[in-house]
Amino acid sequence: MTRVLAFGSPYLLGFDHFERLAERLAKSGGEGYPPYNIEQTGDDMFRITLAVAGFAPGDLAVTVEDNQLTIRGKQADEADRSYLHRGIAARQFQRSFVLADGMEVASAELGHGLLSVMLTRRRPESRVKTIPITSAGK
Repeated sequence: MTRVLAFGSPYLLGFDHFERLAERLAKSGGEGYPPYNIEQTGDDMFRITLAVAGFAPGDLAVTVEDNQLTIRGKQADEADRSYLHRGIAARQFQRSFVLADGMEVASAELGHGLLSVMLTRRRPESRVKTIPITSAGK
């Protein structure tokens, strides 16, 4: 059985994860809520800031699984309130970001209605490995 290569070249071996990455990106869609910023705060440091006014730390969850950062928010409905007008929705959200290899979440902080997630990038050490060649006849 012949497999269709995602990048069309037999020289790109082991890049199957890029196809899965593209699928994850397509699934995340073009959600608009909550709005967010991504900043580079240093050579290997980044900050993602989400506008999450009205959410308490217990209403938010930040997780990383298989290089995918997921931020979820869900507010509990207060049954004892009776609204005449409800313009501020207590809606839940999920926002996902795909992280490159070596990216790690350093911290998350909520203040003034903004959730800031700090990311750092580990620089891998450069190394050279020599492979010994053996004779097939011995």
